[in-house]
Amino acid sequence: MSQLTSLEQIVAKLKEVTHFADKFIPLHEPCFQGNEWKYVKECIDTGWVSSVGKYVDQFEEKLQEYTGVKRAVAVMNGTAALHICLKLVGVEPEDEVLMPTLTFIATANAIAYCGATPHFIDSSFTTLGVDPKKLNDYLLEIAEVKGKECFNKKTGKRIKAVVPMHTFGHPVELDELVDVCERFYLELVEDAAESLGSYYKGVHTGNWGRVSALSFNGNKVITTGGGGAILTNDEALGKYAKHITTTAKMPHKWAFEHDQIGYNYRLPNINAALGCAQLEQLPTFIERKRALAQKYAQVFASIPEITFFNEPQLATSNYWLHVLLLSPELEKSRDQLLEMTNEQGLMTRPAWKLLHELPMYKDAPKMDIAVAKQLEERIINIPSSSNLGASYVTT
Repeated sequence: MSQLTSLEQIVAKLKEVTHFADKFIPLHEPCFQGNEWKYVKECIDTGWVSSVGKYVDQFEEKLQEYTGVKRAVAVMNGTAALHICLKLVGVEPEDEVLMPTLTFIATANAIAYCGATPHFIDSSFTTLGVDPKKLNDYLLEIAEVKGKECFNKKTGKRIKAVVPMHTFGHPVELDELVDVCERFYLELVEDAAESLGSYYKGVHTGNWGRVSALSFNGNKVITTGGGGAILTNDEALGKYAKHITTTAKMPHKWAFEHDQIGYNYRLPNINAALGCAQLEQLPTFIERKRALAQKYAQVFASIPEITFFNEPQLATSNYWLHVLLLSPELEKSRDQLLEMTNEQGLMTRPAWKLLHELPMYKDAPKMDIAVAKQLEERIINIPSSSNLGASYVTT
């Protein structure tokens, strides 16, 4: 079979699954079919549209209930959430923070906001995220534990934390990563921006690290327009996170008293209202996305040059973005496939450019990233909106 024939087959299968009919199919669009307008209109009618209001509290409570964490703190976006997570675990200027090179730029930027340095690590074909075994071997080579702190023998800098990102909603091997962190005295901070609704060994992502970060950008499984959240099972740490993300203002009827440098990272009430309505529909969204994944896996099984990426063992994924892995023979035609699909109204995209190749991070330390490089060259994301899966849900 020629490469062109394979590409044409992929386009045909995408059209079949998405019920394409000359209408643009986005990569991932929000779905508003519940109480969104009712709750947002109440904010407008009452004037409670800014950073104070009942929906902020309700949204945090609903996130706690759904994810199983003890404390959720709503903030303005996922990057702000991750920035505060890093500060909460003690990341300081000149520290190094281990993170995948295959991730969205926000992961590295949040580290840079702390004055710390991203230290790039490889990914796994099994999860698309951090490879704990390879990381452990790398740390045995370059790390030195002094007391209860880890140092990079090559740079002399402290390695403070590991930030795994659950790529496209698929959880990394969290129990093995926890073991690595304990062995080398590293803080585990989960970048769970893409994994609301994903579970590892029956436990929702965000429960394994001391703190974790969610995102509710317009393209996520649920959206607040913009928005994010900090999750933690340390109630004292959660209370402190709420304090510093609300400008560190001391409670008082009228006085403006602030006890430290804080951050104006508050989520407006009107955004939280949208989030409350979206959370009510989250189980439906996940059911549809998983049904869509099953359909994709079924129809693409007949094309040997590609693999539909299924959730890892021990994980239950939200399938935020569906992934096709091109064979090594077909990867040279990746851009041609992207061109063909987008020209015909089917939005597809490649994975992110590896972060260690960007100009601002090109001098950062890194391990061998051979797998991440292969994944970057072979991944294509295909239409993943929950509404596309509605017709494939079995009752």
